[in-house]
Amino acid sequence: MLAARRRRHDKPRLTLHASPRRTNHVSIQAWLLLLGILLLISSLLGGWIRRTPMTPFVLYVVAGVALGPWLADQARVDLVKYAPVLERATELALVVSLFIGGLKLRALWHEMSWSTGVRLAVPAMLLTVGAMTLAAHALFAASWPMALLFSAAVAPTDPVLASLVSVDDADDTDGLRVALSTEAGLNDGAGMPLLLLALLLFHESTARADLWNWFLRDVVWALPAGIAVGFGLALLTGALATHIKARSQDTGPNDFLALALLAITYAAAQYLHASVFLASFAAGLGLRHAEWRVVQRHPSPHSKGSSDVHPPAEVLINPNQRDSEVAKHPWASIGLVVSDALSFGDTLERLIGAGVLLFLGIALASYASLSAVVLAALLFLVVRPLAVLAVTGHCGLRWPRRLLLGWLGIRGLGSLSYLAYAITHGLPSSAATQLSEWIVTLVVLSILVHGTSTQPLMAWRASRMAQRRSHGS
Repeated sequence: MLAARRRRHDKPRLTLHASPRRTNHVSIQAWLLLLGILLLISSLLGGWIRRTPMTPFVLYVVAGVALGPWLADQARVDLVKYAPVLERATELALVVSLFIGGLKLRALWHEMSWSTGVRLAVPAMLLTVGAMTLAAHALFAASWPMALLFSAAVAPTDPVLASLVSVDDADDTDGLRVALSTEAGLNDGAGMPLLLLALLLFHESTARADLWNWFLRDVVWALPAGIAVGFGLALLTGALATHIKARSQDTGPNDFLALALLAITYAAAQYLHASVFLASFAAGLGLRHAEWRVVQRHPSPHSKGSSDVHPPAEVLINPNQRDSEVAKHPWASIGLVVSDALSFGDTLERLIGAGVLLFLGIALASYASLSAVVLAALLFLVVRPLAVLAVTGHCGLRWPRRLLLGWLGIRGLGSLSYLAYAITHGLPSSAATQLSEWIVTLVVLSILVHGTSTQPLMAWRASRMAQRRSHGS
């Protein structure tokens, strides 16, 4: 993604191997039927599911495990063979999710929650990578490149699966949620240079010039260039869309506008060898900043007297009642653009995420690893919490929040994307199998452990905050 040179394998036809008792393959129709049934169940039973510790993400993984060799034995997955498909699916899910995450962040950038998120995304992630690299090398005799590759893949938190702890909408200014959303938005891009460094170190002929080239291209250039490309394109698109749509009183859907912005941002970042993940997140921030600038210059009359801060434009319009007379106002035009982008992105994100997690559950039986359980426990219970405590020591945060930040670091599609990228970009086959075992097991454990504990912890936090407010009043 950030590397200038790529080695691509031919993409295989997307089929799941049937169990040994069957000679045929699971058809694409059967795959879509199963995915549709799971989406239907999670939609119809969403109200009940939200009252339990289980999340829809856990449901998808459990369904995959049930379909795999351990139980029904109806499907098997070879991650090495299907790595190109997995890479594209996870990359698409991340690009959309990062864009939507950035679009929902409306908290002022100088606030403490933003600063905390940056601390989690960069210094805490670097501490995590260093500690897990040492652990993989010392405990399981992994080579230094292998240990670094694994650590770089599991260090970033996941923007797709962290929906329960990320900001709900642009009105959400909860400091904990803003910090976790900022972290998830930044660290997928910030961790990529470390993955590229690990792949570079697998080659014995690596010279000092190669290391300098990696540093200048994949760190000094790619990271800030990704932010600049995404933010600049989105800011320009938002201003242009507002002007044209307000002048023409256009009330049509804006799904294609959001899709066009993502496509242009992705292509521009790839062409310039910039960070695609940072560009996607910055595009969401840029479009949100465009909305902010529009409502500051052309405020809605409905916002007067409500608060000192103008509400997000999308909350002041009804996307189902598109009145051309209202659409002539700039604040309404940008509100329709943002509203449609959020709706489009949320749907696409959940759809792709469900398919990948079902795929992951099927793969678990073939890649379950006891050593990965040890590494996961070390990451979840020791390394991540200590890294967070270390970087938030002088932020003025209360201990409960610091401990929650240390625990609520779910791993997911970002790690799978890094795994698929490594496999398709020169990782030796023997290392690919071991890396797949470690990452698949760790991600599944994170989805189960973090996924089932998030809702009770957030409910406890909400109750605690309500008690504090009642005592304060």
